[in-house]
Amino acid sequence: MRWVYAFVDRPRERLASAGAFWTAVTGTRLSEPRGDHGEFATLLTDGTDPCVKLQGVDGGDGGAHLDLCAEDVPGLVERARALGARPVAPHDDWTVLASPGGQLFCAVPWLGEAVRPPVVAGSRLDQVCLDVPPSAYDAEVAFWSSLLPDWTSRAGSRPEFHVVAPPAGLPVRLLLQRLDAERPASAHLDLACGADVAGVRAQHERLGAVLVAEQPHWTVMRDPTGGTYCLTGRDPETGGLPAAS
Repeated sequence: MRWVYAFVDRPRERLASAGAFWTAVTGTRLSEPRGDHGEFATLLTDGTDPCVKLQGVDGGDGGAHLDLCAEDVPGLVERARALGARPVAPHDDWTVLASPGGQLFCAVPWLGEAVRPPVVAGSRLDQVCLDVPPSAYDAEVAFWSSLLPDWTSRAGSRPEFHVVAPPAGLPVRLLLQRLDAERPASAHLDLACGADVAGVRAQHERLGAVLVAEQPHWTVMRDPTGGTYCLTGRDPETGGLPAAS
């Protein structure tokens, strides 16, 4: 595992709006579309390597997923299968898989990415949060902790959270959140904003996002396409909670 991408999954018919919003809040620009239906694009950076991509999906308001970049993609796929994942869509050099709890992710080739993008306008998109039903939570924690053995797996700041944090230099970390009720697994994006969640929220609202809910250490937002995401009080440089917490 040499790099990781966070995917912004949004309805195909709203892809242009999603691209405009997410490039604005991450200080990036959109690549040329690719895929059979122009459903994929990369959020490009200047002087660093990208770590966020966009995908048009069918149905619902979309969500998020991880792309794990490896030098040995078949080896990563086989390890994931041995731990309980199932292949969903194999391709020539990459594979879509589902975790034991049903969360989709991809195993893709590493293309030499190495330099993490900087903090932009006080925030950094640095986390994919898996929203896991109670019946699947323990299995998901075990699966991701075993699949990513070089990452740090630890309890989160609340009983319903578990963090799987990458080695220094990798751009996106994983948070597992145990839901209160049974429903299909899903995922959303989190941005680290440090002490200025309110300021970042105001920036996002000017770009068309709306407030959904405020919690002590995070704020739930809805982007202009209808997808939800969170602004957190974590340090955008380290990903950790403020020292006072």
